[in-house]
Amino acid sequence: MIKEVQLRAEQTGNAIPDFGPIKSSEEAEVYIRHFWKDDIQIFESFFILLLNRANQPTAWAKVSQGGVAGTVVDIKIICKYAIDVLASSVICAHNHPSGTLRPSDADHTLTKTLKKALDTLGIQLLDHLILTKTDYYSMADKEEI
Repeated sequence: MIKEVQLRAEQTGNAIPDFGPIKSSEEAEVYIRHFWKDDIQIFESFFILLLNRANQPTAWAKVSQGGVAGTVVDIKIICKYAIDVLASSVICAHNHPSGTLRPSDADHTLTKTLKKALDTLGIQLLDHLILTKTDYYSMADKEEI
C-alpha cells in the first residue's frame, strides 16, 4: 500500500492498494481514479502520483481543491512533495466537473510550467491526466508534454 503524503512532520494518510508499476496512461487513470470519491462531478481537484525509478507509485497527494470551474495549483508544493519522497517521476491529474475532456489554455500552461520546474530537479513529468466521470484525456498520449 502507498500512503497519502501530507504537509506535516509525520507522513501518514490514507493508503490505496498497490497495483504495481505504472506502464501506460490507462493504468495511471485506473490507479488515480481511486483518489476521487463521489465528488468528481462537483468540484475540480488536483492530485499527484509520485513514482520511483521503476515507475512504482510510492506516494500520492491532493494538491488542491477548487470550485466547479477551476482550482489553483502551486508548483512549489508539487516540487516539495516530489523531493520529500525522492520521486523520480510524477503523474498529475485533475478532473473537469463539466464533463469536457479538452484541456484549457490554463491546463497547458500549468503543464509546461510544472514540467520545466520538475526537469530542473531531475524529476520527470510522465503525464497530466484530465478525468471526467467516465473518461480521461492523457497529455502524454497526445504528445503535449
